[in-house]
Amino acid sequence: MNNLADHADHADLLIRATVHTLAPGQPPQRAIAVTDGRITALAAEPDGLDALIGPDTEVLNAPDATVLPAFDDTHTHLVMAAHSVHGVPVHRARDLAGFLDLIRERAATTPAGHWITTTVNWQEALLAEQRMPTTTELDAVTTDHPVLVRRGAYNMVLNSPALRLAGITEETEAPPGGVIERDAEGRMTGRLINRAIEPVERVLPRPGLAERVEGLRAASAAYASTGIGTVRDCAVPIEDLDVLDAARAEGALAVRVRALVSGFAARTREQVDALLDRMDDWRASGRDDDRLSLWGVKFGIDGGFEAGALEEHYEGQPCYHGHLLWEPEELVAAVDRVVERGWRVGVHAWGDRGLRVLLDVFEQVLKRRPGLAPGTLVVEHGGLARADQRARAVALGIPVTVQHPLLHDGALTLRRGWGEERTSAVFPLREWLDEGAELSAGSDFPIGPYGAMLSVWGMTTRDTTAGVLGPEHALARTEAIALHTVNAARLTGESAQRGSLRPGTLADLTLWPVDPLTCPVERLHDLRPTRTIVDGRTV
Repeated sequence: MNNLADHADHADLLIRATVHTLAPGQPPQRAIAVTDGRITALAAEPDGLDALIGPDTEVLNAPDATVLPAFDDTHTHLVMAAHSVHGVPVHRARDLAGFLDLIRERAATTPAGHWITTTVNWQEALLAEQRMPTTTELDAVTTDHPVLVRRGAYNMVLNSPALRLAGITEETEAPPGGVIERDAEGRMTGRLINRAIEPVERVLPRPGLAERVEGLRAASAAYASTGIGTVRDCAVPIEDLDVLDAARAEGALAVRVRALVSGFAARTREQVDALLDRMDDWRASGRDDDRLSLWGVKFGIDGGFEAGALEEHYEGQPCYHGHLLWEPEELVAAVDRVVERGWRVGVHAWGDRGLRVLLDVFEQVLKRRPGLAPGTLVVEHGGLARADQRARAVALGIPVTVQHPLLHDGALTLRRGWGEERTSAVFPLREWLDEGAELSAGSDFPIGPYGAMLSVWGMTTRDTTAGVLGPEHALARTEAIALHTVNAARLTGESAQRGSLRPGTLADLTLWPVDPLTCPVERLHDLRPTRTIVDGRTV
């Protein structure tokens, strides 16, 4: 597809390589040109665009390399990654002694009374002891500082000073949908799960704007270094929209951001309306652009590894089926309120009971709003999706985001609660696609690691920290790549602008040292691009 007749000006960038455009039916091209942040031409021969070379054209002659669209991570937490940039790097520890030593080192250089927080992208099952630290162990490191050990979005362990600041005592009862963990003697371990973390969130000091922007600069560059050009951040606190806006203004966002505002604290009609009023103010201000835009609202119907709502009980816990975080009729009212105001909704559903109830909710909303635009309601995760539930989601036209990295890092923890059979059944990708689902892929960082080809490797091998699980659910590489590109752009409503490489589309692309479609599959696990380009600029 040589468009020289339409684009006589010189290109800013010309790449000679194997170009997989992902446009339907188009064979690989051998040259691609970029001008003013857009793809301007493709050619079937390496020298087919040479007439576009001018004195300022950057020419990359890489005959052994491969060009693909930049990837989307359709369910991740960039803001949380940015918060974690300056945390104690406990994700590097391999046992609790090393974990606690890292906190001890930070305490030695931190003024007394100042909070110490950790990185969030770690799993206790990957430590030698396969458990979290306790308040007693954290107190042995320091009681001169409040210490917050955070794993993912919904799990915390605190030392005694942090518990006091949050107002949590042995007499404190867990809120509905939350867990204050206790040991066999009934004493608090210091671990808080799901809604029990809310008192801590209220007392945590917030870093200044400059520090927040620098965190976003570092975190977004780290995403881009793996081949990701767009993130769908699923649970942005409403006040952090201004931080993202400031980062965009300073050129600190290396990736495009599609933000889902967190609705987890909005439980009443008044709270939902207050959240939507602030979102409407953003929309009215005209601040959405190609780099940063507000996608909608994120809710959650159930918990995660330890609290996902199941139809059958947890392993060894005959009376425990996980937690539903909403009464269904209340969630119907909340979701309906959001879509009435013209916003989209993504809802976390992890267990099969959680997914069943969520589909009931979505069905009720669709009955109230029969003209609702496709893609307005989205299932986030749909981890344990039974055949009848998949059929319902497809019939209702509900897109689903899936995250193999989440399964990869969490498999050992999940297997403890769900057993081998149910853990192996998580993310039935093959079935979803064969049955006609609108499927797209992400990481759910910090529970799973982000990375373009790391995710492709996982979806094609089904390998995890617990070994290969459910190989029958695996995808082909072309399908896995499409979930991060073509399908992802469809989810965000940007297929005309992104997702495949066509003249006129945004110049978001990646350059790989080998062809990810044909290289040995083991190579994908650690494969990084030599360049990630967003808006025609190497980021």
